[in-house]
Amino acid sequence: MPPRQADRVWNQTSSAIMSSPSTKPEPTPQSGSDASNPKQWGKRASASEDIRFLQGPGGRGSELARAFRIAGECIKGFRAFHFLGPCVTVFGSARFDEGHKYYDLARQTGSELARAGFTVMTGGGPGVMEAANRGAREAGGKSVGCNIELPFEQQPNDYLDRWVDFRYFFVRKVMLVKYSYAFVALPGGFGTLDEVFETATLIQTGKIQDFPLVLMGRDYWEPMLMFIRATLVAGGTIDPEDADRLIITDDPERATEVVREAALHRFGLTYAKPRRRLWFLGERA
Repeated sequence: MPPRQADRVWNQTSSAIMSSPSTKPEPTPQSGSDASNPKQWGKRASASEDIRFLQGPGGRGSELARAFRIAGECIKGFRAFHFLGPCVTVFGSARFDEGHKYYDLARQTGSELARAGFTVMTGGGPGVMEAANRGAREAGGKSVGCNIELPFEQQPNDYLDRWVDFRYFFVRKVMLVKYSYAFVALPGGFGTLDEVFETATLIQTGKIQDFPLVLMGRDYWEPMLMFIRATLVAGGTIDPEDADRLIITDDPERATEVVREAALHRFGLTYAKPRRRLWFLGERA
């Protein structure tokens, strides 16, 4: 096993990751941020735009323009995250403040993941997201966020090296899944449950490989697991192995070990040099 330190580099033919040294400058505003006010997300989405998008067919011209906006948003995410390499996405509530047991658990987990050489990716907001990003930063690892533009003001947390605004929820979800080799979910509300079950569905249907899906906070998640086994499995709507894919633990080291073992042995990731950037494509460190 390679030594536990934050300046590891993962490598695979499709991606690479390298954490920064333990002493880091404050994050520079990245895509979607305002250089004069780095603590402010990008422009807020119009509620009427979301309503128009979801209310049914629009004019041919407006639908074509929207398709280009969606494609452009995908490209923005691809370019921003291309060199992150293997990430671990951490889901969880924005409502747990510092001092809450789940905030502390997320912070410890972020640190452990960063020491194992992974970039920690979250929704970039407060609560569990902030805690995971904070833990990664404190361990000298990389910390990134995917924000969703909303009609109301939303603030990034203070522990992001890079963050990107997304107008469309489904594009944001693609980014949270695309660059991750594992998913860790701490307690949360509807949004967290949506992310957990969508990820579980992608794994169940083979749309993504059998990536680890770790639920942290045994007292919070066990009632849901009991329902899944007693109702869904018993009713035949899912298979027993579908329920078995959900790993529950309260131990950040155990969660990280599950992720690391999958990365090394299931997906063949190794520690190696990062991928070279191409200057003529505008790729910068």
